[in-house]
Amino acid sequence: MFQVLLRLLADLVELTVLLFRQRRASAAEILVLRRQLALYQERGVKPRRVDPITRVSLAILSRFFNWRDALVVVRPETMIRWHRAGWKLFWRLKSRPGRPPIPREVQTLILRMHLENPSWGEERIANELFLKLDIRVSPRTVNKYLPKGPAGRPRGDLRWSTFLRLHAKGLVACDFLVAVTATFRLL
Repeated sequence: MFQVLLRLLADLVELTVLLFRQRRASAAEILVLRRQLALYQERGVKPRRVDPITRVSLAILSRFFNWRDALVVVRPETMIRWHRAGWKLFWRLKSRPGRPPIPREVQTLILRMHLENPSWGEERIANELFLKLDIRVSPRTVNKYLPKGPAGRPRGDLRWSTFLRLHAKGLVACDFLVAVTATFRLL
């Protein structure tokens, strides 16, 4: 790709130099080149395969004049095929698959929310980001930036010790407020 851009830049410099040349010098050079091409055709020499850099260069330069009259090195069908290949390359590079990454600050915020609230899943983190900070992020994107757990445990599994630590106050309050009688009635 770098070679193509370098070659295109060199062709652009040559074209700029040609614009500032005298008209007579340009016309003479064109005549010399046409004579060389005529000799080339008379001898019937098979041309060597054209490299991709030259293809792109010829395809771009052909936009500036009527290339169907002047082009001898390749057939018109070949030039049209090169134009199509250039457009395919352009759109393939322009439309890369996938979404762009979210900003770094949001990534660190997702990680911080996960570390401070280990019982929250990606749905809850995505909803909290939207409700409290008005940041729209899909749960799948949140999951992409969460740290991966150990391979032994299934995803979303919460250890008993973590559950007790997170809900200790509620459990203690619940145990002290409920009293069961001998007939299994609650007081």
